[in-house]
Amino acid sequence: MSSTTLSRTALVTGATSGIGYATALLLATGGTRVVVHGPTGEEAASAVERLVADGAPGDLLEAAAADFAHLDQVRSLAEELTDRHERLELLVSNAGIIAPERRTLTGEGNELCFQVNYLAPYLLTRLLERPLARGTDSRIVALGSSLHRTANIDWTDLTRAKRYSRISAYGQSKLAVTTFTTALAAWLPAGHTAISVHPGVAETPVRPLYGHSGRPAAEVAEVVATLCSPTTEVVNGGYYEGLAVTAPGIQVGERRSVDRLLKLSEKLTDRVVSAV
Repeated sequence: MSSTTLSRTALVTGATSGIGYATALLLATGGTRVVVHGPTGEEAASAVERLVADGAPGDLLEAAAADFAHLDQVRSLAEELTDRHERLELLVSNAGIIAPERRTLTGEGNELCFQVNYLAPYLLTRLLERPLARGTDSRIVALGSSLHRTANIDWTDLTRAKRYSRISAYGQSKLAVTTFTTALAAWLPAGHTAISVHPGVAETPVRPLYGHSGRPAAEVAEVVATLCSPTTEVVNGGYYEGLAVTAPGIQVGERRSVDRLLKLSEKLTDRVVSAV
């Protein structure tokens, strides 16, 4: 049996640039089969070509597309991947955006940053439960942010219609990511893990929110790739800053906040989930 047949399969979202691209490159050159996700088919295919040019084995790469600003496309992506792959051993939930200068709503009526950074990954994770569960040691690695510590989820004004700022919208989305990932860990089959990580500040479009210079994306991606490795033991449900497990913001563990977020997430994605 070839090494390709034996390789683990990973989905890396937002793999056309930045940390996602560099993570995909590290995983593929290390022997992992990587589904390279981008917002469009053209961008995903272009990323695959660049990855091959950068040394990744072409037979370990495949392109997949979905614009996270459209939840129906997330559903279609999940359906395609479930059809193409019996098992997924790794989900790197990396896709994300900096909040726009002006408050922007998606076609579903959600604040754009909250949907792209949280609701779409939440939905994709739920819809990929079967292939992820079939692996013997599947791992979900969700990219969070240290900015979740000073953020809050505005339950009465989730779309930030009354008071909008880029940092509050971004922080809200990353607080939701860390809260969901921590809660998710408790539901996984034995041997499976889910963690969130702030791998460091990279020189990507999000960097200005942190107010200081960042490191090269390839360097930050090394942290993500290390946490993805099945040889790296992690604390299930843990929040990591770099390679160190760290206490997350208080809201992450508040039972009332967790329950409220999960019910809200189900409600906001119910039409798409029900259509599967």
